[in-house]
Amino acid sequence: MLDEAASLSGLNRSAWSRQPQGDLEFAVLPEATPETSVLGSFVHHLGIRLRDHNVRPSVPRIRLRLAMDTGVVAAAALGHAGPAPVAVARYVNALQLRTVLAAHPTADLAVIVSDRLYQDVVKSGGPDLDPAQYVRVHVRAKEFGGYGWIRVPGHTPDEVRSSLTEVHERRPSREDCVPTRASLSQYVRQGAAVGRDVTGGLTVGLPVSPRPTGPGSVR
Repeated sequence: MLDEAASLSGLNRSAWSRQPQGDLEFAVLPEATPETSVLGSFVHHLGIRLRDHNVRPSVPRIRLRLAMDTGVVAAAALGHAGPAPVAVARYVNALQLRTVLAAHPTADLAVIVSDRLYQDVVKSGGPDLDPAQYVRVHVRAKEFGGYGWIRVPGHTPDEVRSSLTEVHERRPSREDCVPTRASLSQYVRQGAAVGRDVTGGLTVGLPVSPRPTGPGSVR
């Protein structure tokens, strides 16, 4: 389904750097990948592929959570590291995203994008990109705190908001706004995304070479 959705969106999955992680897949996309194709067409076709799969009575149903962010991604001993992989891991496991998918049994896909992607890409609109379909939430987990925007294809923003009424969303404190080494992203130029399904998973992203911080040191 992922291969088909990517192909229909003009994306080459064989060029993605994919890292299976149990029921999760993390993938880094080529740097030139247009974010609009991932956020718009790919999500659209993935939703259709999931729906077509799930209407078949003889196969186990698959429901996905997909999270996407843009930022620094660096190779690490066990896969990838950087602010973006940390952020997408927090987004994809956010209580709000889990709650929304659980509250809508007919939904096959729940998507959350970072505030940066929403402001820079989604708000500009385009095919399969309607900013009015997204609902803003504040996600806080461990050292991470940030806003994200949730969309559930086939369900209205009001339905999403209604399912979030029992989720306590603490407004970010002043401490949340203080960058830490884990959350610094001043070198962000491209994007990374991660996704996870309820019984399986997905992730996506764009690599960026971090700038050196000084002679003899590398960030």
